[in-house]
Amino acid sequence: MSGLPNVEDNYLAEVARKGIHLLSLSIPIVYFFISRSTALTILVPLTLVFFVTDLARLYHPAVRTLYGKYFDWLLRTHERNEQAKRLNGATYVLLSACLCVLLFPKLIVITAFSLLIISDTSAALIGRKFGKRPFLRKSLEGTTAFFLSGLIVVAFTPKVEYLPLEYILGGVATLIGAAVEAMSIAIDDNLSIPLSVGVVLWVLYGIFLPGLNVYAFDVIH
Repeated sequence: MSGLPNVEDNYLAEVARKGIHLLSLSIPIVYFFISRSTALTILVPLTLVFFVTDLARLYHPAVRTLYGKYFDWLLRTHERNEQAKRLNGATYVLLSACLCVLLFPKLIVITAFSLLIISDTSAALIGRKFGKRPFLRKSLEGTTAFFLSGLIVVAFTPKVEYLPLEYILGGVATLIGAAVEAMSIAIDDNLSIPLSVGVVLWVLYGIFLPGLNVYAFDVIH
């Protein structure tokens, strides 16, 4: 997440969190080469392991103590709040990956999820370090970093026929993703960003490029 610097969250810890977050870029990269069914065969059990472990952290004191000993420094303030009972970011990333793969065509999943990993990381690091001007519930600097890095992502992620309009639609979806990130709604960013980008991009393809088969990419790859 981007935003004005928060004294409760050490910036070095944020760098470490986002460094680990970048490892999740392996999800869209690997998904490029495998089928939806294979991806889900890998993602669903992995998600269940993280989900059950996270629940144990939230509701079992012994597990919470052990988990906190090694990983507490990686958790955000709201994730450490025992009353809030919030899952950690890694669990949300995997839940998001499963939902995106289930719901969207492959090329949209790759774009939306790459935006989550790269642009959310850019927004967090720039926003926390340099954010001075508030924008919605984050900072203008962080949101700008999200959008600009998102345009780079759109430039390199796969397209159906690599038409100029496809890049424009990707830019519009990126702008929506930046706005969702800046609004900091109740839903975790790791869910709200890729799902909003995925829905918007899919709708835009349907409206402006109805003749393109966005599922063709799934068959080829």
